[in-house]
Amino acid sequence: MDRDGTLNEQMGYINHHSRLVILPGVPEAVRLLNQSGFLAVIVSNQSGVARGYFPIELVHRVNSILLASLEREGARVDGVYFCPHHPRAELAEYAVDCDCRKPRTGLIDQARKDFEIDLSRSCAVGDRYHDVEFGHRAGIRGIMVRTGYGRGEVDYVLPGKPRQPDFIADDLLDAVHWILNRKSLHAHQ
Repeated sequence: MDRDGTLNEQMGYINHHSRLVILPGVPEAVRLLNQSGFLAVIVSNQSGVARGYFPIELVHRVNSILLASLEREGARVDGVYFCPHHPRAELAEYAVDCDCRKPRTGLIDQARKDFEIDLSRSCAVGDRYHDVEFGHRAGIRGIMVRTGYGRGEVDYVLPGKPRQPDFIADDLLDAVHWILNRKSLHAHQ
């Protein structure tokens, strides 16, 4: 799952922890994944670090607050992976043309090393086309949500793209319902 625009409100860059607002239905969606035996993994580009908008410690703090908030609602995130890089970064240490910046697959490759992830049963969910492309490049289904940048992406970006999402969902909860209803995704549970 992408973070900004998928799990929490898209506010450009979350440059202060007080700006984190979890979207409606997200705790329930993550709980459903937990209860159904799916891993709930966040995979997020956080180039605000590379651009000098905020320190990397803020990304860790926001992620910790997000996970604690979800846990209070009975929802567990199994892993969080993020890319702080950008090829044209302000900060030299993060000015990297890396493999972890979506739509490249370095973050899911790392998650696969940390967890037993069955790609045939996996989906990438996000509010940007690069989230869908990331899924396709990783060999998994790509779902676009209409939250965050999603509405604009669906109307203005998707029509010009050669590969389309496997599903366009209203929000994360709608995406999770679609995932759980796909027999091919959970056939051996």
